[in-house]
Amino acid sequence: MNQLPIFLDVQDRHCVVIGGGEIALRKITVLLRASARVHVIAPELCSALEELQAQLIWHRGIFMPEQLDGATLIIAATDDLLVNQAVSAAAQARNIPVNVVDCPALCSFVFPSIIDRTPIVIAISSGGLAPVLSRLLRARLETLIPAGYGRLAELAGSFRDQVKLRLADTRRRRVFWENVFEGPIAEQVLSGHMDAARHALQQTIDGTEDMPVRGEVYLVGGGPGDPDLLTFRALRLMQKADVVVYDALISPAVMDLVRRDATRLYVGKKADQHTLPQEEINRLLVRLAKEGKRVLRLKGGDPFIFGRGGEEIETLSEHHIPFQIVPGITAANGVSTYTGIPLTHRDYAQSVIFATGHLRDGTVELDWPALARPQQTVVIYMGLNGLATICQKLIDHGQSPDLPAAVVQQGTTNNQRVVSGTLATLPALVEAAQLAPPCLTIIGEVVKLRDKLAWFETQES
Repeated sequence: MNQLPIFLDVQDRHCVVIGGGEIALRKITVLLRASARVHVIAPELCSALEELQAQLIWHRGIFMPEQLDGATLIIAATDDLLVNQAVSAAAQARNIPVNVVDCPALCSFVFPSIIDRTPIVIAISSGGLAPVLSRLLRARLETLIPAGYGRLAELAGSFRDQVKLRLADTRRRRVFWENVFEGPIAEQVLSGHMDAARHALQQTIDGTEDMPVRGEVYLVGGGPGDPDLLTFRALRLMQKADVVVYDALISPAVMDLVRRDATRLYVGKKADQHTLPQEEINRLLVRLAKEGKRVLRLKGGDPFIFGRGGEEIETLSEHHIPFQIVPGITAANGVSTYTGIPLTHRDYAQSVIFATGHLRDGTVELDWPALARPQQTVVIYMGLNGLATICQKLIDHGQSPDLPAAVVQQGTTNNQRVVSGTLATLPALVEAAQLAPPCLTIIGEVVKLRDKLAWFETQES
């Protein structure tokens, strides 16, 4: 984060704008909407500002540094670089926030693009580097955020003290308001039925007792790493959870989308390094839910594909803990797509098989005859340490040493690396490239299509 986003209260405060043209008009309009006392310093005013003159304090003439004394905020909006530089220097000498329009180097703050749903205000900024992009993003968000959200915020504000008296615990209040904002009361507000919404909210408050919140568990697939591949439902639950229990395969970019004040518990497993045994993770989920917490169990890929999600919900069911399951894009789907290696293809593979490459006592226990069948794609999860064994076993069971194969490290992310070769050459190539987990191995004739279909990142071979 290059700049700290803040909201400044300028209501009835002394704000100075240097400039009286169209550039100044845009900034003055924003300040007036925020109820500031706007002082304008300019020899002349454009026609639009003349129409607003009754709402302004106009100091007719040229800029003088002493005119900034006592100001809360200053804006330089002239087309004269020397004047703008003088304003910036005088403001910063007085430790007053200053914005020089279209000149980030002279600014101590920048104006964001604003979505106004008063009292809800959303600001978008590129730090002055790409204001057009900020405006485009604002336009997209404008279509997603109805004007009724301002009315919803005002309704909540009018009942806030009443809810605070009824529900002493802050977490219980948060759950209460989340239920209001995501339920029928919010829909009534958004559809314009304010009286009905107010009546329904009062009834809800009257029927609320200060009881423990019932805990539940959200078993959510975090996908292969790219946060854009999460489902909408996953994002919603990630923002609701009180506690997140997460694995090693969850990327930092995905973790950034979890509610910021949620407690985070790492239970990741790596080769020969288990932070918590699976049975203890199961018991942890039960304990947290029984404490009344909403628990996000965030797992890489999909919970039901080598994620042991079935074991976890089996334990939750035994203890009568309510739970939800949100599937995620499993690594095989995400990684194959981002590497340009289709899992199936009419000419090369009519089936696909997933297997785990975990070593046990120095051996890999897999159904080698099934994996060595022709016209299929084999995807090996967690098989980096046993790669040499896997490749040799497939050759021993009839696969050609020249069968194409690839290992993908941190697939779907900006750190994605791909090493491709054959069953005979791949282990040495991977060792030379010094790949490290998490990695996925794809074996089959489809791998040869990567040269033609690769779109996300260059290949190492």
